Amino acid sequence: MLMETPPSTARSTGLDIRALLREHQGRNYELHSEHVNPSNVKTLKTIGFDHCYVRAEGAYLWDVEGTKYLDMLSGYGVFGLGRNHPDVRRVLSEFLQAEYPSLVKMEAPLLSGLLAAELKKRMPNTLDMVFFANSGAEGVEAAIKYAKCATGRPGIIHCKKAYHGLTYGALSINGDDSFRAGFEPYLPDCRMIDFNDLDSLERELKRGDVAAFVVEPIQGKGVYVPSPGYLSGAQRLCRKYGALFIDDEVQSGMGRTGKFLAIEHDGADVDPDIVVLSKTLSGGFVPVATVLCKI
Repeated sequence: MLMETPPSTARSTGLDIRALLREHQGRNYELHSEHVNPSNVKTLKTIGFDHCYVRAEGAYLWDVEGTKYLDMLSGYGVFGLGRNHPDVRRVLSEFLQAEYPSLVKMEAPLLSGLLAAELKKRMPNTLDMVFFANSGAEGVEAAIKYAKCATGRPGIIHCKKAYHGLTYGALSINGDDSFRAGFEPYLPDCRMIDFNDLDSLERELKRGDVAAFVVEPIQGKGVYVPSPGYLSGAQRLCRKYGALFIDDEVQSGMGRTGKFLAIEHDGADVDPDIVVLSKTLSGGFVPVATVLCKI
């Protein structure tokens, strides 16, 4: 590796991001119609949601005209701490000012190791290792790969109305045809069962070719809540038939239900083999996901 003395000051690009935003304020829909997604622009205008938001704080948004709105969607859980949380902004700003090295190929980054250790402390069971990804869907993809590699089996079971992301592997275990239509064929051996139905789960597991059962503790599309004992029962069936139990907490985790993981509400014996986290983990600033797993 070549080594040299770093320059004492960084060269400025001359870009003033605040001035750029002020200059083009209110052009959101014009720009998106021309360069990004004209159909979405047409839809938003039709339903009266074509506002240009210029400020966000906590649970509120302000548009270019100064109107204040309560944000009930909160990025599908991304803003679990509220938008522009001051502590998150401070830490990110301090880190950027530290000129810390990133994406060094031959290195073990300090911050990811510290975050992994903190996440493991908050699990309801013992999970050994943490893999970092960019999004919840990417985390689900990794979990599928881990399960197939660990078990040597091809089958993945998911639930009707499940939502695990829209990348190709994640889409293959999406339980809603409105997301899937037009993208066939999907990954083979992905089988759908009814949510809250342990009998259906056991029938599939008995076939002996299932690598994992992937489930949301609360289904995000429709907000379907499991019956008491369903998740722990599914976990026991997976153990019985040698399949892994994957807990997708992308939308429900990080304290959104009052516990760190939503699966904890199902009892003290919850013991997932793999847990996937994202959304609130980012604080709304940095795309990040984690896959915690046993070894």
